Amino acid sequence: MRKLIGTKEFYKMALMIALPLMVQNGITSFVNLLDNLMVGRLQTESMTGVSITNQLLFVFQLSVFGGVSGAGIFTAQFFGKGDHDGVRYTFRYKLIVTAALSVIAFCLFHFAGDRLVELFLYEDNAGDIALCRREALSYLRIMMFTVFPFVLTQCYGDTLRECGQTVVPMMASVVAIGVNLCFNYVLIFGKLGFPMLGVRGAAIATLISRVVECCVLIVFTGKNARRFPFIKGAWRSLYIPGPLTGHITRKGLPLLFNELAWSAGMAMMAQCYSTRGLSVVAAYQICQTIWQLFTIVAFALGTSVGIIVGQKLGAGELEKARDYAWKLIAFATAVAAVFGGVLALCSSLFPQLYNTTAEVRALAARMLIIMGLFLPLVTFTHGSYFTLRCGGKTLITLLFDSVFVWLVNIPLAWCLSRYTGLPIVPLFALCQSPEVLKCCLGFGMVKSGKWIQNLTELELP
Repeated sequence: MRKLIGTKEFYKMALMIALPLMVQNGITSFVNLLDNLMVGRLQTESMTGVSITNQLLFVFQLSVFGGVSGAGIFTAQFFGKGDHDGVRYTFRYKLIVTAALSVIAFCLFHFAGDRLVELFLYEDNAGDIALCRREALSYLRIMMFTVFPFVLTQCYGDTLRECGQTVVPMMASVVAIGVNLCFNYVLIFGKLGFPMLGVRGAAIATLISRVVECCVLIVFTGKNARRFPFIKGAWRSLYIPGPLTGHITRKGLPLLFNELAWSAGMAMMAQCYSTRGLSVVAAYQICQTIWQLFTIVAFALGTSVGIIVGQKLGAGELEKARDYAWKLIAFATAVAAVFGGVLALCSSLFPQLYNTTAEVRALAARMLIIMGLFLPLVTFTHGSYFTLRCGGKTLITLLFDSVFVWLVNIPLAWCLSRYTGLPIVPLFALCQSPEVLKCCLGFGMVKSGKWIQNLTELELP
C-alpha cells in the first residue's frame, strides 16, 4: 500500500500538470452543460437532434486524438531528452495525419450525414422523429466546418502540453468557451438584435469559438519560439526523417485505429440504447453531459500519466516511471471513488435542470446512479491505458481498449437491445458490467512492466 502513496512533492508535481487540464476540462464541461440547457429550452427534439450529431462528431474528434497520440508519445519523450528537432518532426506528423482525417470527415458528413443521423431515430411517445431529424441535420451542416480549426488546435495544444506547457492550452480554451457562451446566448434565443437561430445558432457559436481557440494557440506559439524551439521552421516544409516516420506510424496506427474503433463503438452503444426510443436518447445526452463534469479530476490525473511517465521514460529514468505510474493510477482511482459516490447520491437533482419530460428526467437519474458506481473502474482503466500507451505498447492498447469494446461490450448491448425486452435501466447496467473484467486485464498488463521502454534512442539525421 505504501508504494501507492507518494510524497507531497510528488503530488505537487502531478497537480502542476493535471490542474490546468482539470480547469480546462471543467470549464468545457460546465459550458457544455449550459449549452445543453440552452438548447433544451427550445424543445426535447432539439436537444435530441444535437445529441445525435454530437455522437457523430465524437467519432471524428476521438479519431483526431488517436491520430496525434502516436506522435505525442514521441513528443513527450523527445522533450524529456531535450531533442527539439525530434519534437518538430512529431509536430509535422500530427499536421499531416489530422489534415487527412479532417478532409475525410468533412466529406462523410456532407455526403452521408442524413443516413448517419437516421441510425439513431426510433419511434416512441416522447417526440417527433421528423423534427428531430431536421434539427440534427441543421446542426450538422454547420458543425462539420469546425473540423478544420479543431485539428489545428489539437496539433498545437497537444504539442505544448507534451512539452510541459498546460496553462496556455487551458487559457485558449477559456477564451474560446467565453466566446461560445456569449454567442450561444445571442444566437440561440435571438438576443441583442441577432436573429433567433435555435440549434443553428448553437453550431455557429461553436464554429466561431473553435476558430478563436485555434488562433490563440498559433499566435502564442509563434511569439514564444525561444521557449518552444520546435515551432522554428516547422511550416517551412513537411519533411520528416524516413526512419522516424516509420517508427511513429508503426506505433501510431494502432492508436489511430483504436480511437476510431473505440469512438465508433461508443456511438454503436448509444445506437443500441436508442432502440428504446427518443426519450432514452435525450436521457443519455443528459447523462453524458453530467458525467463529463464528474470525471474532470480523475480523467485529468489519468491523462497526466502519459505526460509525466512519458517524460521519465524519455529521460531514461525507467524505475521512476514505473513508480510514478502506479501512484498516479491509485490517486486518480481514489479521487474517482469520491466523485462517483457524489454523482450517485445526487443523481436525481441534475436532470431537474433540464426543460424536458418527467420520463426523461427519471431515466437520466437512474442511469446516473449506474455511471457513478462504475466511475472508479472506468478511471482505473483510463490510467492503465495511458500507462501502456506512453511506453509505446500501442498494439496492446488497441486490444485492451477498442477490441475489447467490439468483442465484449457491443455484442452484449446488441443482443440485449435486439433480442430481449429489458427496459433501458437494467440493460444499461449490464452493458457497463464488462468494465470489471477490463480492470483486471489492465492491472495485469501494467504490473507486467513490459510497457517500460525508451523510444527516443532512434538515430535521426
